[in-house]
Amino acid sequence: MQLSRIILPTPLGDMLALSSDEGLCALEFTKVAGPNRCQERLSRLNARLQRWFPPHEIVDAETPTMARTRDWLAAYFDGTRCEIADLTLDMRGAPFEQRVWIALQAIPPGHTTSYGAIAQALGSPGASRAVGMANGANPIAIIVPCHRVIGSNGSLTGYGGGLDRKTWLIDHERRWRTEPQASLFTSRQAG
Repeated sequence: MQLSRIILPTPLGDMLALSSDEGLCALEFTKVAGPNRCQERLSRLNARLQRWFPPHEIVDAETPTMARTRDWLAAYFDGTRCEIADLTLDMRGAPFEQRVWIALQAIPPGHTTSYGAIAQALGSPGASRAVGMANGANPIAIIVPCHRVIGSNGSLTGYGGGLDRKTWLIDHERRWRTEPQASLFTSRQAG
């Protein structure tokens, strides 16, 4: 299997994008603040690729998926688009991870939710930590909006790209809020 790779510049820093023949399979920031944070994220990505895309070869190549991803990111950062209908994602992972990633995509732009609310919506109310682990394993940053998940007390909890980027993304997405949000952690996803 061949995976295509490009680096996409964004206002928050360069992002590494990988695509398979099926669709976008990874989107990660290339630099993350903190000691060894970037290396940790890229090591986790490499392990994920080894597990879910074996055997594979990575080549630098522009593909239609990469062009659509570039266009989506440009529109997102310009504030003109946030839906992902025209992007094909190839998100491979454990069944629970995939359920969480689907739930993440259902969080409306401009809204946030908590790990516990996602666990509840998935019918596993005691699985907040498992939701957090699956959220942290999300291989497609921004497009699959793991940054919209916060602590049950409203605090901004971890984000692979760094809390400064998480804050920026949440603030940026306020333009798309279609209704007032009573609290930062109101659940808005489908089960």
